[in-house]
Amino acid sequence: MMRWIITHIFKWLGWQVTGDLPPGISKGVLVIAPHTSNWDFFYGMSAIYIKRIPTRFAIKKEIMFFPLGSILKWMGAISIDRTQKSNTHKKSNQVHMMTEILDKSEKLILIIAPEGTRKYAPRWKTGFYHIALGAKVPIILGYLDYTKKEAGIGPIIYPTGDIEKDMEQIQNFYKDKIGKYPHQGVR
Repeated sequence: MMRWIITHIFKWLGWQVTGDLPPGISKGVLVIAPHTSNWDFFYGMSAIYIKRIPTRFAIKKEIMFFPLGSILKWMGAISIDRTQKSNTHKKSNQVHMMTEILDKSEKLILIIAPEGTRKYAPRWKTGFYHIALGAKVPIILGYLDYTKKEAGIGPIIYPTGDIEKDMEQIQNFYKDKIGKYPHQGVR
């Protein structure tokens, strides 16, 4: 019943969901981009719910306060402490933690916004890539395009270890995807 309601609200708002996970993909890192607004969470999670994709997502710990934190945890949130930005060891611990979560799960799609923020960032963070590479899972290119009012699943990328080549392929897919606030997206 809830899926029916969300599907109809999504359509009433003029949005559509395109693409599906290929059969046999039970684990992976779902990149959702561009991430420029809090509305991305609503549209992205609605699309995932409509498609019945079992997901968890990384979210900054500052948002995990009561009662919102309890709701987000129920929805699949994994709290991330981003305060140690200058400490590479902490960053690798976050990647390691996410890799372990994927390794231990039989069926899990982990959602990550590669910009790491809704504000302008000159380039994407690469943690999602290292998580997928370490867990030996595909990177699923998910997107929100506000000009088309479309949320979708694009190509599946299997990380090769050649991060520059793989990132170029990934970012090329997103070149024509427009966020709610285009000036805040990675250019």
